[in-house]
Amino acid sequence: MDTTKMTTEMEKLKTKLRATWAAGDFAEIAKAIEKGAVEFVGRMDLNPGMLVLDVACGNGNIAIPAARAAAEVTGIDIAPYLIEQAIARAERAGLDVDFDIGDVEAMPYEDAAFDAVLTMFGAMFAPRPDVTASELKRVCRPGGTIGMANWTPEGFIGQMFKITGKHVQPPAGMASPLLWGDEKTIGERFADGISELQTIRRTIDFEFLMSPIEVVEHFRLYYGPTQKAFEALDDVGKAALRRDLEQLWTEHNRKHDGTTLVESEYLEVKAIRARS
Repeated sequence: MDTTKMTTEMEKLKTKLRATWAAGDFAEIAKAIEKGAVEFVGRMDLNPGMLVLDVACGNGNIAIPAARAAAEVTGIDIAPYLIEQAIARAERAGLDVDFDIGDVEAMPYEDAAFDAVLTMFGAMFAPRPDVTASELKRVCRPGGTIGMANWTPEGFIGQMFKITGKHVQPPAGMASPLLWGDEKTIGERFADGISELQTIRRTIDFEFLMSPIEVVEHFRLYYGPTQKAFEALDDVGKAALRRDLEQLWTEHNRKHDGTTLVESEYLEVKAIRARS
């Protein structure tokens, strides 16, 4: 196989993915799950002085509560505007956090640099899961913790991705990000270099002070993957996608007062890097 061609194709895919996550304003979506992010960090057993890396950190949903636990935190993300938002957010909170622009598949850190490597709904979207798993393990010290929160195929967000995929062809050349939410797949990806692996299915709430129909528009405006999906369709396709998403959000909404509360399942992963 032509490795030069593979490299070129992967570079094109990465450029497309970078543009996707640079679109919209993910911080507007992240606000809805801040509480769940704090709870996730609370289960990672962080202690003062620990060196913690937030991978695909977005605007800092993991980095901020980790820093409040007195950990020494670094965050990395592919989208420059999200790093800018994370820096501003940390400054407003009076927290000292380092943030870098970078690729999850080629992180600019030394081997075994961190006591805990965390990622919440972030690293799962990198195009090469084998490379991503290798990088997560590489930068984690022996005996350290790798913590992940990944959407499951069966959960609400998994269903939303599947609906979008019916209308817009997913990027060629990458496995479904939802496989990171499958226990068997996690076991395979962390089969080497991990001494202990725990997975548990949890739920997180999306709360919006708007109706489900308005939430769909909110995602179209601010969530990069949804925004790009709509942009790829003609008017008929846009209407069909909107109709299906509105139906999904409406059917799963647990509120009856004009606001929205939807529960989505994710797989929480805690992996301990082997000491030898």
